[in-house]
Amino acid sequence: MLRDAVRALAEAKIAPHAAAVDEEARFPQEALEALVANDLHAVHVPEEYGGAGADALATVIVIEEVARVCASSSLIPAVNKLGSLPVILSGSEELKKKYMTPLAKGDAMFSYCLSEPDAGSDAAGMKTKAVRDGDHWVLNGVKRWITNAGVSEYYTVMAVTDPAKRSKGISAFVVEKSDEGVSFGAPEKKLGIKGSPTREVYLDNVRIPADRMIGEEGTGFATAMRTLDHTRITIAAQALGIAQGALDYAKGYVQERKQFGKPIADFQGIQFMLADMAMKIEAARQLTYAAAAKSERGDGDLTFQGAAAKCFASDVAMEVTTDAVQLLGGYGYTRDYPVERMMRDAKITQIYEGTNQVQRIVMARNLP
Repeated sequence: MLRDAVRALAEAKIAPHAAAVDEEARFPQEALEALVANDLHAVHVPEEYGGAGADALATVIVIEEVARVCASSSLIPAVNKLGSLPVILSGSEELKKKYMTPLAKGDAMFSYCLSEPDAGSDAAGMKTKAVRDGDHWVLNGVKRWITNAGVSEYYTVMAVTDPAKRSKGISAFVVEKSDEGVSFGAPEKKLGIKGSPTREVYLDNVRIPADRMIGEEGTGFATAMRTLDHTRITIAAQALGIAQGALDYAKGYVQERKQFGKPIADFQGIQFMLADMAMKIEAARQLTYAAAAKSERGDGDLTFQGAAAKCFASDVAMEVTTDAVQLLGGYGYTRDYPVERMMRDAKITQIYEGTNQVQRIVMARNLP
């Protein structure tokens, strides 16, 4: 029922704007309004804060179905979870009430600030600092590759509070867009997901109350990594949706396109491509859903399973979208058809929330 409802909404309210959102590289406001109106913008927020209280699998299905028609729009529920999960996992009850309630209502979005110009895969090498000053912390630094920056009201920011301790000297904070000293760089000009703004976040003597620290001092990096164990699965879901959208479109196309007097779907070479695409998508789906169940239960092998789902599903998405372009021939290469957009959008799923090379390192260190 959930899948049917989200698919119907995505087809009616999000799909019609997907090409224009990509072409104009603009935020998918129509998608945000449709998702908020149907309480699908942040389904993971617990019921006690006014949220839908969806489990990890339901959240995955929402993201998958939105990504099937528009990858940029699927980053609304995905990044709202990424940005707010540190607060849910480690924040005080007061912090949860203060920030989860407006998120659940749709009054605010939440972004996640971990990466920096010199700290990507080596996130523990970050330079952003937070210095205690009485009842406040003062933050200075630059965060890079921040999804939905400038649109989101709230930001989970990781900053160094004790430089001598490396990863154990990093703490997490909630920073608000309206805090004095917060500003944003120009939107990045990207290959895909053009409807989701990616910008630098500048913190210039940003003074915030001490009670906006998430968890204890020095626990920020551990919270960041725990968050990624859960949210990598949302990237697997996004990749899965993109791949399914590409297969669905290609399948329809080959049944209508005629060459040599018959639909090209009748040719075995085409059938084998479609069979391989469908098989790989289904394998990715099973891995992703199983990882979502582990996320919900907090299983001990979640780190391995989350990395495996993200890595496998994103590699499948890249392969399937490339094959979809091939199946459409010359048309696949034009912007009049959606599969080239899906191919461009799929690429980022192999890179963000930890490159697939890093996922393999994570898997190797956590072999079951």
